Amino acid sequence: MSDSGDSKGPASRPEEASGRLLSLDALRGFDMFWIVGADAVVRAWAKTTSWGPAQVAARQVDHADWAGFRFYDLIFPLFVFVVGVSLVFSLSRWVERGGRGRAVRRVVQRFLLLYLLGIVYYGGVSESWERIRLLGVLQRIGLAYLAAGLLFLFCGWRVRLAVTAGLLIGYWALMTFVPVPGVGAGDIAEGRNLANWIDQQYLPWRKWDGTHDPEGLLSTLPAIATCLLGVFAGNWLRDGRFSGSGKAVSLVLAGVVMVALGWLWSLQFPVIKKIWTSSFVLVAGGYSAVLLGVFYWVIDVAGVRRWAMPLVWIGMNPIAIYVIHSWVNLPGLARRLVGGPVQQAMGVYGNLLGAVVALGLCFWICGFLYRRRVFLRL
Repeated sequence: MSDSGDSKGPASRPEEASGRLLSLDALRGFDMFWIVGADAVVRAWAKTTSWGPAQVAARQVDHADWAGFRFYDLIFPLFVFVVGVSLVFSLSRWVERGGRGRAVRRVVQRFLLLYLLGIVYYGGVSESWERIRLLGVLQRIGLAYLAAGLLFLFCGWRVRLAVTAGLLIGYWALMTFVPVPGVGAGDIAEGRNLANWIDQQYLPWRKWDGTHDPEGLLSTLPAIATCLLGVFAGNWLRDGRFSGSGKAVSLVLAGVVMVALGWLWSLQFPVIKKIWTSSFVLVAGGYSAVLLGVFYWVIDVAGVRRWAMPLVWIGMNPIAIYVIHSWVNLPGLARRLVGGPVQQAMGVYGNLLGAVVALGLCFWICGFLYRRRVFLRL
């Protein structure tokens, strides 16, 4: 990591001490920024005006109904991609300190904690067995981390590349050529495709979309490929033979190529987040690589860091703020502070004020934890 005048001071000491890539923490924080309230701010802003760009922005912070790609469809795969980048650095340190066996135990332990936290996050056993959601966002992150982590520890880059290609091509082949009873082969419409049918037949208990789940069984396979794309990016960043600028440019170029290939593939296998199609993996992975390259060049190569510190606050405690945002109900707390007569006095800007305050509370919590060096790890 390069040093610069505007990066010095108390706010940057944790990263300097640990040798972390500040850009990676900032990118993770940028991703979480949208989950914990920036999306609500954009939607509330769009309701205050008929200005075209505001309406376009509001549309982009919502998911595509089925086929297609909007900015908000990038948020989840970007996090999975960043998990892949991060594990290269974290598991390499575990291997250096305690050997591969200790690193394997770390991978399995973290997977189990993420999986169990995911079950608790979606309600656990608060209602009935049938309401337990076995697969969800945190569970998918855990499964992708487990598979990519073990492949990183036991396999070389050629094997990992072959596995990634096999997952993407194999998933495409299954979705294209395996017939769904009563439907036939190659139908990718919602509720009629193979991934949805497998969830309906073999995924027990609660499914997010009724009969199927966007984080379902079969679509977990290409999600592992998304994490492996992050592993390739992480290995590239750790390679000491190349300059920081060269790494950043290569990431951006590789990302552009993946986006182009993904959209080309979409002519036959559409980009669909809800079933994590192979074309979706390439498009989302490409955009993720571009963002990583830009963040890495600006923050770690050019050394322009101060602007990114609020994102780093969030990025250093991503799982903690994700759970807090859901369980503490920060939008509800914001209404207690600026709701009722305050929002009424603000008129059409009342909801926007509430959304901004809720997002501000997220920053305050993360900044509070950061300044006290409280980093909740799984």
